[in-house]
Amino acid sequence: MIGSGPVDAAFLLTVLVIELTPGPNMGWLALLCALEGRRAGLVAVLGVAVGLLGLGLAMLFGMARLTTEMPMLLGPLRWAGCATMLWIAWDTWPRRAASRAAQEHTARHLVRTFSHGLVLNLLNPKSALFFALVLPEFFHPGLAPLQQALTLTLVYVAVASAVHLAIVLMADRVHGWLSDPARATRIRQGFALLLVGLAIWIALRG
Repeated sequence: MIGSGPVDAAFLLTVLVIELTPGPNMGWLALLCALEGRRAGLVAVLGVAVGLLGLGLAMLFGMARLTTEMPMLLGPLRWAGCATMLWIAWDTWPRRAASRAAQEHTARHLVRTFSHGLVLNLLNPKSALFFALVLPEFFHPGLAPLQQALTLTLVYVAVASAVHLAIVLMADRVHGWLSDPARATRIRQGFALLLVGLAIWIALRG
């Protein structure tokens, strides 16, 4: 119950602010939905949610303690996240636009879209640090830590998914405007380069 249980307004506000901060998820979801439509966007949101939940559960069942006691593990996690961004940038870069357009709504393409969201968030350094360092600050004395961690993780995923759904619905409005192949190609190129830049920035920060 908000205000008297494991979830309070401060936690909800913290998660909302974190999720509204521009990052790879926000940009990728907006671009994907704007270029490929609502269906692809919704599949991506599902992949992101499953990835965040998987990461949260991994941190809950031991990884948080490992990364706290062995901070050198954060390095491989960061590099894996960078590699994932570079992989998505490579896949986003336009190649044979007509062929891509024909594949947009096939089951194989949707599975790949889901996989992108899943892997990007299983290896999300920002979320890993949140689960390991920030989430425990909202534990309430006298309540079971494991139950609190699980509840807060589920709330985090729910809030993040609501924000991501809002992004998809807003981006869907410009889907028609981006039906022009030349315009879509330029935007894909720009976003792929942005992902490369983010990967380099995360790598240099370490």
